[in-house]
Amino acid sequence: MKRKKIVIADDEYFIRLLVKKLLGAKYIVFEAGDGEEAINITRMEQPDLVLMDIMMPKLDGYAACGQIKRDEVTREIPVIMLTGAGQELIKKLALQIGADAYMTKPIDPERLWGEVKTLLGIAA
Repeated sequence: MKRKKIVIADDEYFIRLLVKKLLGAKYIVFEAGDGEEAINITRMEQPDLVLMDIMMPKLDGYAACGQIKRDEVTREIPVIMLTGAGQELIKKLALQIGADAYMTKPIDPERLWGEVKTLLGIAA
């Protein structure tokens, strides 16, 4: 069976490394250090899922998620906003922009696996 692809977009190298270590054995993981790079990789690789930080250089996660969700080619790709901001208003805005799920840092590995499996339609 073909391995599914995931993009992790975060300006923090260690967050990208952590996600890659958590998911890399089962999935092909692409890294993006900013929102523009996340959009470009998503268009080029057509991943099965995107994990997106909100506060990033060049283009923040809100704008990047919005572009992914408005693009005819990428709009069906699920996006999980993965951020240090836990305020309810920020979560609400992320979901209104089109994010499919919202998680706060620090990353809870079990919750991350659960959200990934849910959005990829994989039985637990």
